[in-house]
Amino acid sequence: MTEFKAFWVEKDEQGVRHEIVTRRTDELPEGEILVEVLYSSVNYKDAMSATGVPGVTREYPHQPGIDAAGIIRESTDPNLPLGEEVIVIGFDLGMNTPGGFGQFIRVPSDWVVPLPAGLSLRESMILGTAGLTAALCMEKLEWMNAQPQDGPVLVTGATGGVGSVAVSLLASLGFEVVAMTGKEAQHDYLKALGASEIVSREALGEVSARPMLKPAFAHAIDTVGGDILTNVVKSLQPQGSVAICGLVASANFDVSVLPFILRGVNVLGVDSVELPLEDKARNWQRLAEEWRLPTLEQMTLEIGLEEISETVDSLMSGSVVGRTLVKLN
Repeated sequence: MTEFKAFWVEKDEQGVRHEIVTRRTDELPEGEILVEVLYSSVNYKDAMSATGVPGVTREYPHQPGIDAAGIIRESTDPNLPLGEEVIVIGFDLGMNTPGGFGQFIRVPSDWVVPLPAGLSLRESMILGTAGLTAALCMEKLEWMNAQPQDGPVLVTGATGGVGSVAVSLLASLGFEVVAMTGKEAQHDYLKALGASEIVSREALGEVSARPMLKPAFAHAIDTVGGDILTNVVKSLQPQGSVAICGLVASANFDVSVLPFILRGVNVLGVDSVELPLEDKARNWQRLAEEWRLPTLEQMTLEIGLEEISETVDSLMSGSVVGRTLVKLN
């Protein structure tokens, strides 16, 4: 049994409260692998869990954190030995299973990916779920044979975690990137990541009654959903594809079948939570090798456990830019 520090969320009829508490490893749930967590990151889903948004976390008090990277300290799986550096993201981590906002987690072995060579634990959590999701979006576009010569690729919600990694990844692969944001003060940030053009949220946020709009984008990665996604689908060039992975604006979008049957456009759903472990491992390997990004530090703010509460509030208000890395030790 080991004592450790954790970010703790309590919820009752008086509301939601955060504090840093001392826990013990024997309080963690059953699982084959005990990981000492060195790094985590703050994602929008963490903010929803930490603020008690219904339908995210069922029972409180709770230790959030959908991302964790660290070192195996106990293992009953011969394929995951003591001392192995590993990544754990997705599945139920940080939702209803104690997550990466604590210095230890205990999880099933089939949630655990060995850290690929070429990537540090710190870098893996700068990427985190957001970076893996961006990679999965890129992989889906690849499967539809997206090429830089096709034309500009739009990234919505570009200053967010997924958006920032997507802009940088697309640019590093030679694509012309159009970044959509509502944050005028962050245009230089997006250009430093590789965006060649910036469009305002308002330019894509007003829904037209027309079933299709002038083709403007070869492909897109959408992180927001809602009316913006509606306009993105209407604005894709023939045979264009949009990979969708977010619902910050809305979980719904309204579009006719005409873009699909007259232009042959494709909407590609992306899930990083229940994705098979081999698919996660493959994309982590790519992020360590041919998709390794030179801009990780430019998009990163590093904090400790004590600063998570403030970061959660900022995320819910939409004021966070890039990735927030949590250093636990």
